[in-house]
Amino acid sequence: MRLTLQEICAALELAIPGQDCESTSVCSVVTDSRKVMPGALFVCIAGARTDGHTHAGAAVTAGAVAVLASRPLPGVDAPVLVVPDTVKALGQVGALWRSRTQARVTGITGTAGKTTLKEVLATILAGAGKTARNALNLNNQIGLPSSILATDGDERFWIMEAGISQEGDMDALGEILRPDLGIILNVGPGHTQGLGEKGVAWHKARLLAHLAKGGTGLVSADYPQLRREAAYHDVSLRYFSCSDPDVEFYGRWLGNRDGLGRYVLRLAGQEFEVIAPFGGAYGAENCIAAAAAAHLLGLDPEVIAHGLAVARLPQQRFARLRLGSWDVIDDSYNANPLSMQRMLEAAATQARGRKLVAVLGEMGELGKDSDRLHEGLGHLLARLSPAAIFWAGGQAEAVAGGLKAAGYGGLWLPVEDPQAFTARWQEIMGDGDGVVLFKGSRSNGLETYLEELRTVLTHSPEGTD
Repeated sequence: MRLTLQEICAALELAIPGQDCESTSVCSVVTDSRKVMPGALFVCIAGARTDGHTHAGAAVTAGAVAVLASRPLPGVDAPVLVVPDTVKALGQVGALWRSRTQARVTGITGTAGKTTLKEVLATILAGAGKTARNALNLNNQIGLPSSILATDGDERFWIMEAGISQEGDMDALGEILRPDLGIILNVGPGHTQGLGEKGVAWHKARLLAHLAKGGTGLVSADYPQLRREAAYHDVSLRYFSCSDPDVEFYGRWLGNRDGLGRYVLRLAGQEFEVIAPFGGAYGAENCIAAAAAAHLLGLDPEVIAHGLAVARLPQQRFARLRLGSWDVIDDSYNANPLSMQRMLEAAATQARGRKLVAVLGEMGELGKDSDRLHEGLGHLLARLSPAAIFWAGGQAEAVAGGLKAAGYGGLWLPVEDPQAFTARWQEIMGDGDGVVLFKGSRSNGLETYLEELRTVLTHSPEGTD
């Protein structure tokens, strides 16, 4: 990033704090005082655990040339830019830098798999030119502009993920991002507690309202409500599908080979087969979305196929490891009904007749729909019939109700903490083997359950990692 303090003040409609500041260069924008380097603008954000305003002095000592704050900071030995809302101001600075880039900017949203799509698409595009993306899921009103401001400015492509949980979030992010290509991967129940009565599809489709001039929307045709909401926007729309071969961009799972997925893709009438790091049918959606986006950005099928072959999934997203005699799938980063269904079905495919064990946790932020959706999860689990289900967190009664109603005959094992989980595991699972899936919302902390199991299995007589 390369901006001057004068340019930042102009974007924020602030007076320049002193004539000697007009030409002051700002080379980075940070919200964590521990990450300040000389030449940074430090943005004070009041969070749940700490207030950035209390760290402004330390940021200046570390080399910050100015501070963005929501109140005056007497005693801070650097220009203080006072604004009503520092998060909104951070977005305005991000929008300023976005307006300077010559990169083709892609924005990605969806209910499930958007971080994975971003990582895979970035790998593909890196084969054709310098590419920037937001790290992991830094995709909200702080993470997105911070990611934009961390770019060098000489990239050919930007791939930026937009995550929403409240009404108005997509409009706030869209005004910053203004993508040339806006991808809506899918829609399903997720963050329904905060997205109000208009529905998830309406809010996701708001990304299309903020496309750059001449921009294109790339939308899944497999979700009727999403397709209806997208059509309300007067923009150029292209569609991809995993269910309708008549749609322009089409992808289909062919099966797995050596733990990787085989998929056939059709782009503009040309079909070709690819290998990708997914382990089941769910990966077809990510593959065709990534391939269609890369195609629209000018890449050839050969480059696309190579990028898919070398792509790696993000941490805690269908990450596979071997613990003793068990194949473990770590998808513990987060969960909603759509992603839960897909990962359970993929794990069942991986099991292929071996024992399947599900270590699951409550799906958060579902509001008034939570009971119903957790009961529905019980029905899904009964259909897949895992040998055992370990459950962490709330909504155990709703899941158990769904299991009972659907006639589940396996083991149902609510556990209160990682130690209780491993104790029951050792008592019940013994020296068995099969596939174990870890999947739950962040509040469940299922990664700690996995670490406890790793300790148990790698210290057992048969255990190897």
